Amino acid sequence: MNKKIFVGLAGALLSVSLVACGSKTVAVTNGGKITQSEYYSSMKNTSNGKQVLQQMILDKVLNKEYGKKVSDSEVNAQFNQYKSQYGSEFETLLEQQGLTTSSFKNQLKSNLLLKEAVKDNISYSKSDLQKQFKNFQPKVTVNEILVSNKSTAEKVISQLKDGKKFSDLAKKYSSDTSNKNNGGKMPAFDNTDSNVDSAFKKAAYKLSNGQYTKEPVKTQFGYQIIQMVNHPKKGSYNEHVNDLKEQIANSKLNDSTTLKDVVTKVLKNGGVEIKDKDLQNILSSYLTDTSSKK
Repeated sequence: MNKKIFVGLAGALLSVSLVACGSKTVAVTNGGKITQSEYYSSMKNTSNGKQVLQQMILDKVLNKEYGKKVSDSEVNAQFNQYKSQYGSEFETLLEQQGLTTSSFKNQLKSNLLLKEAVKDNISYSKSDLQKQFKNFQPKVTVNEILVSNKSTAEKVISQLKDGKKFSDLAKKYSSDTSNKNNGGKMPAFDNTDSNVDSAFKKAAYKLSNGQYTKEPVKTQFGYQIIQMVNHPKKGSYNEHVNDLKEQIANSKLNDSTTLKDVVTKVLKNGGVEIKDKDLQNILSSYLTDTSSKK
């Protein structure tokens, strides 16, 4: 699978976490102990601490409003997709970003909740949907073989022409450890998927079922050979209204103005009260009027 940036979540949690204020000991040194209260007082005024609290508040409000629309199975499916995408590198990438399986799943859930909020708070005019449909392409499923140089890619294509099985050649030549032992199969994607290289998408969408690229496809990851598994027909506008809304919502997740507007609306309707007087203005960038109570 194509390996761009590991994950870019609009509502990503930080790996730091605030603890409840209390007298319980967090750490002991030969110079004395550190209590939860001391830790909280120190953390709450740091930028990281404030960002964590902002995210925790947002997650609570989003979960109350949209939690029933985001299932554990959906979170797990997305988690497994990333795990498959990055193969043997997955655990290392988690560690490099200070994440655990649990905290990463929390990130995924946060993003899915935010996506539901975006879908619920943006309008879909018929003209917008029709405009989206003009460039719409349904999701396709492909197999791929990734190699480091053009000559190896040409060698693989030559063997395909001689009748060798794509799955056997993927296992033998592909450097993509996430799928080489599974015939090179990739998760389905559409033409708006930003996780898939643009040159790869362009070449894939030219193929019919069973066809493979007769020339190596140069991408940011090397040279790839693509085999089409399932390329459905585009179909009619009415058949894909929900898909079109999904694509528009996904694009809005990358629009900072839309996100701020949605988050502001969600927080204003969330009954948020900041009890700590030192943190009264923590949501001021979203809430222009005072929604906190001392």
